[in-house]
Amino acid sequence: MKEIFEKYNIELSDNEIDKFKRFLEIFKEKNSQINLSAIREDEAIIEKHFIDSIILNVFLDFKEGCLTNSNDRIKVADLWTGWWFPWVPLAIINPDVDFILMDSVWKKLKAVEWFTEELDLNNVKTLNWRAEDIWQDMEYREKFDFVVSRAVSFLPTLLEYAVPLLKIWWIFVAYKLDDKEELKSAKKALSRLWAKILKVKNYRVWEQKRTLIFIEKKFQTHKNYPRKVWEPLKNPIK
Repeated sequence: MKEIFEKYNIELSDNEIDKFKRFLEIFKEKNSQINLSAIREDEAIIEKHFIDSIILNVFLDFKEGCLTNSNDRIKVADLWTGWWFPWVPLAIINPDVDFILMDSVWKKLKAVEWFTEELDLNNVKTLNWRAEDIWQDMEYREKFDFVVSRAVSFLPTLLEYAVPLLKIWWIFVAYKLDDKEELKSAKKALSRLWAKILKVKNYRVWEQKRTLIFIEKKFQTHKNYPRKVWEPLKNPIK
């Protein structure tokens, strides 16, 4: 396993490797029971899921460029969290960063809590609310240093949900396939939400082209965003 990580310039401690080995066992066990993924072989699981999640740390240090002198921990929201990715791999290798996993499906979050216990991840919390409720609650709106989302929804839709959570000047990272047309489609949404693309990092995992899009929030988000239930999904800003 260690050699596979090093192939992608990812160096892990022995403790982190041990946690990934345990995670691999859990993943294979659960996948055999409920068939969450067609990916079955160890090497493919490590590259397509583990590596693809933590490749972000090759391009971004969550604590680098911190704009505050306080001792507050960096807070990262995982938007519409998946069963495992990218939050488990990121939480394993960033123990000093707090990850808040957001999803409206209670059963999914209960499963998530079980995995955090099995892997002894003390830097993960879950939040079971509808998106529109979270975004209008001042305890969460514009309170996060980073937001991440892996391979879900159209980019303009993602932006409308992610940007309101960010503090000004902080970063949303979208895990995407390489799609230049989708990037172009986000131009109006970026303008409306006072955000801009900082950089786009392309990489390959298992010979598939993938992209990390880094988006910075420039000013406070207007209270009208995100719009009412399902509107950003059915009628994206474009």
